[in-house]
Amino acid sequence: MTQVRRRGRRFWLPAGLVVSAAVILGITANAAVGKPTATPIKFAILSDCGGAFAANYEQDIGGAITAISQFGGAKPNNKNKPSAGWHGGSVGGHPLKLVGIGCANDTADSAIKETKRLMEQLGADIMIGPLSGDESVAVANYAKQHPTKTFVNGTAGAWDTTAAVKAPNFFRFNGDGLQWQAGIGSIARQKNKWKTAAIMMDDYSFGYASGAGMIADFCAAGGNITKRVFPPLNTTDYSSFVQQLPAPDKVDGYFWAIGGTGTVPSIKAFENLYGKLKGSQIIGNLFFFSSGADKSIGPHLNGAYVGGFGTAPDLKGANVTKYKRILDKWFNKYPPLAGKASDHAADGFTFNYYANTWALMKALNAVKGNISGGQKALQKTLKKVVLPDAAYGKLFLAGNNQAAQQQYSYRMDVSAPGALAVVTVQKVVQYVTQSFGGAVTKPPSRTYPPCAHKKLPWTGKGRPVVNGVVK
Repeated sequence: MTQVRRRGRRFWLPAGLVVSAAVILGITANAAVGKPTATPIKFAILSDCGGAFAANYEQDIGGAITAISQFGGAKPNNKNKPSAGWHGGSVGGHPLKLVGIGCANDTADSAIKETKRLMEQLGADIMIGPLSGDESVAVANYAKQHPTKTFVNGTAGAWDTTAAVKAPNFFRFNGDGLQWQAGIGSIARQKNKWKTAAIMMDDYSFGYASGAGMIADFCAAGGNITKRVFPPLNTTDYSSFVQQLPAPDKVDGYFWAIGGTGTVPSIKAFENLYGKLKGSQIIGNLFFFSSGADKSIGPHLNGAYVGGFGTAPDLKGANVTKYKRILDKWFNKYPPLAGKASDHAADGFTFNYYANTWALMKALNAVKGNISGGQKALQKTLKKVVLPDAAYGKLFLAGNNQAAQQQYSYRMDVSAPGALAVVTVQKVVQYVTQSFGGAVTKPPSRTYPPCAHKKLPWTGKGRPVVNGVVK
């Protein structure tokens, strides 16, 4: 029998009834210490261990687990291998449990197969991820069908994920591929003096989003797009696609939105046909530096401008310094990538998984780990989360559970093959949303958006960044 006190009176209950009541309340007995322990919060992480972005698998997981460790008291199981998971950690007395890590391959089918395994077979309450564009559209649709679960993005940048699907329980605290290109078209027009350009972009949702930002920004600054070419993601032979592009004497330059393993071979295919490119002839998206193109192609692309990733590789400041120290506190490296964890601080694969998970942990702490009631309190709180001291500028959600961001543009400064080659040259200080200043109102595609000569709010107004300092 167990004695229970209520309002100054004592009465007795059979022990079995006390245990049953504890289970109903979501409390289990800890036999070793005799203390109640709240029910665990079960996490899953989804990244890509196959396909075009497999090299970023450990990096993604490292970004997420760093935030869980920093803000939830967990500890990595192996500081040299993020996919080894974590141990410990709790929020509001609720233990933080990793039930599984998903291994997708940049396709929607693989992402949904892994999501179902993690959420339905392994019973995760919350999922962090995915990495890639089409994956995120599929996961957002899955989230919409499972409103009692919560999903935060990894680093996927398809426009449709939040703007078209609009799942109320899917949250993205990073920009999309469209937003990341703010300012780069103005650079092409004003600094490179391009009047005409052709564009080659991966034939899937993120390629369309990234290309759309380049097109909208360039045309807003007065440029014209004369040709659009669309190789499928994971193409290995780009020769037939570069043949579709106009020759260098027919246009002033080329926008390049080919990602993952395709960046380097696509540029080499172009150069095999037309000869060496000059830095002033080409502008790439984030994969110009995250794919290692700067290191493998070499100095002849010196001076080429690059669209952003919501980060700034050489930005200085207290928030950046703090963030880098946090990365190195929890992990030594992200295999197979070279260098220590903080060497990859500005790579969006690290930063976006970290930022999305940081926002999640902030919301979980605010509700004291309570995910009962279909996680409604958690989801309501996530909508209001602000990260005012994020390394590269304040992060918050605008419409459709989608972050608004200030954006940066870069330049490749390749003095020798193998050198770290990206410097930040411009910051768009206005917060860029998914409508891209009103230029985009439906999902980007092969033909949308059109080339419209209507200035955007930031056209020609970027602030220069010199030696990591915004002027």
